[in-house]
Amino acid sequence: MQPQDVAPRPAPSAVFPVVDVEQAEAALVEHYPRLARLAYLVLPPGLGRSRRVLTAHALTQRALPRSRTEAPVIPSQPGGREVDPGYACLRLRVLRAALGAGLPLRRRLRLGRPPLPPLLPQVWGLKLFPRSGGADELGLDQRLSALSGPGRAAYALRGLEKLPDGDVREVLAAAGVTDVDAALGEADTVRGQYALLDSPEFDPCSLVARPTDLMRRRQHGKAALVAGAALVVCGVLVALPGAGWGPDGPAAPPYARNAAAQAALDPAQLIRISPDAWRTSPRTDFSVWPARGGLTGDRALLRRALAVWARPGEAVRVSATPGTPTGGPPGPPHLLYAGNVDNARVVILYDGLRLARYAEPRDGTRGAALDLARADNARRAESGAVVLDRSDGNVRYLTAPWVTEAAERDLAEPGSGAMELTLTGGVTSPLSSPVRHDGGCPAWNVLQLTDGSTTRLMTDLGELVPARLTTGRPGSVREASGAKALRTWAPYACSLGAVRGQGVRSVNAWEFAEQSLPDDSGSAAWVCTRAETWRGRGARALAQFRAPGGRHGAVAAGGADVTACGARDPHVLAGVLWKSEEGDWYLLAAGSGDTESVRATGGIRASADGNLLTARAKQGARAKLKGTLEDGRQITALR
Repeated sequence: MQPQDVAPRPAPSAVFPVVDVEQAEAALVEHYPRLARLAYLVLPPGLGRSRRVLTAHALTQRALPRSRTEAPVIPSQPGGREVDPGYACLRLRVLRAALGAGLPLRRRLRLGRPPLPPLLPQVWGLKLFPRSGGADELGLDQRLSALSGPGRAAYALRGLEKLPDGDVREVLAAAGVTDVDAALGEADTVRGQYALLDSPEFDPCSLVARPTDLMRRRQHGKAALVAGAALVVCGVLVALPGAGWGPDGPAAPPYARNAAAQAALDPAQLIRISPDAWRTSPRTDFSVWPARGGLTGDRALLRRALAVWARPGEAVRVSATPGTPTGGPPGPPHLLYAGNVDNARVVILYDGLRLARYAEPRDGTRGAALDLARADNARRAESGAVVLDRSDGNVRYLTAPWVTEAAERDLAEPGSGAMELTLTGGVTSPLSSPVRHDGGCPAWNVLQLTDGSTTRLMTDLGELVPARLTTGRPGSVREASGAKALRTWAPYACSLGAVRGQGVRSVNAWEFAEQSLPDDSGSAAWVCTRAETWRGRGARALAQFRAPGGRHGAVAAGGADVTACGARDPHVLAGVLWKSEEGDWYLLAAGSGDTESVRATGGIRASADGNLLTARAKQGARAKLKGTLEDGRQITALR
């Protein structure tokens, strides 16, 4: 099969679901390593391992659509269980881009594909390539390199995505492959060692670094030094009579001038709260935080922060949690902090809806960062801390003025105790960020804050505002700092990684059932974790099952934008196929405490009074679950 067998994308069908950019972004964050591995496997081996790594990351990052788009939903597992439309869209775009990278230049131009390799990411002075595997992995890589791009794609979809051939045909056809049969035939020539595709040999996210040609770099460096000296002289002449930051720093040129906009950009108009205002205020949230830090009087720094918030220039790295407006403040915002933190000057502002963090290097080099996060309607429980700085795997927080103690705790080890953090002007000493590896989850560090008689746990999910952790039945949750709550959370701490970067406000863990297992195997716990967001939409619920002796819970079912496990609908029903130590298979199902009966249909037919169901089953059997509540309402299983 030749590269020209990749055709333009067919027109989308009206039956395909519409995928929002936010939904695609959440899928990209959650499944980034998986998508990058797929791109790496499909890319032409002639690029070399180092270039394939960078190109795989570039294609994965560029797969995020710029607007609402349509994508077919193709089952990701045998049995017809459909994958998230956001992930299906990204998988198709990554696959199409990787196949296009192997086309001749003239063919790529005719199909409208980019004629040049992606600009980012770039690495200077280092070669990056995946860790070397054993002889089996090397042999598989050599056999795959002999296939065409569509052939490698067919093999990767079979092995990495676990798709049957019928679904592989649909994906390849949607990606523009004209001769799908030839691609599957090529994939058949390679022995199905699909387990090897999960090895580090094909993982572009687990890399080894080595230097490039040092002698050639030295020769090029001399030439660059001469050219750089000439540019410096020209730059000095152009910059005269001033130097360094301009009045607005790295902000873009002003685009509008009116009284309200100018007031919002004037550092003299910033709102500064008295240090004791929170003691008498009827509300305790970000609006009553005092201005802290050693640079609250640096008007030049504050002017740059305000100007960049309103008009971030090309040198500014901007990030915003989902659902957060990125425009400038509507009026003068509150100043919460301005000071030196590690190697940066940091300013934190609040406009009643959003928190904004501006950071610039202390050494005077160019470049700045602007992070935005929604924090509207925050209560005392959610406004206890803000991320001040991240560096070297650690994070510093700025805490609320009512916080009296701060500590670090491993949520995965409830009996390990808390390690005290020092508080200096409301700033904590460095706290280790939550740790999670592909091979497991050794720890999940959280921030413990004490406010008088109340102790709360907050977790860093990669955003400006840490998420609050709670336990209990929806509608009557409590803080997750007690001994029983810590034991409830411990097996499910690592599942918090599934909601990174999604604008999460709080996460609740609710143990809704305990079930005795057949064959005298002990008792299993059923827990539902639900992540609520600041924007209201995008809440995510996971029903998790933990058998006796298990360190971590296993996700039995999940759903996004569902009401299950929430205050509006404090009910849940979930099931799982379980194999006993005797080798027998069972369907185990559990509902919340007010479930009157549970019924299974489809591949397994069984029913039980109460909220628990145990029925013999065969391996791979599939069933539909329904439950009846005490008030007569019907509920279906979370999925």
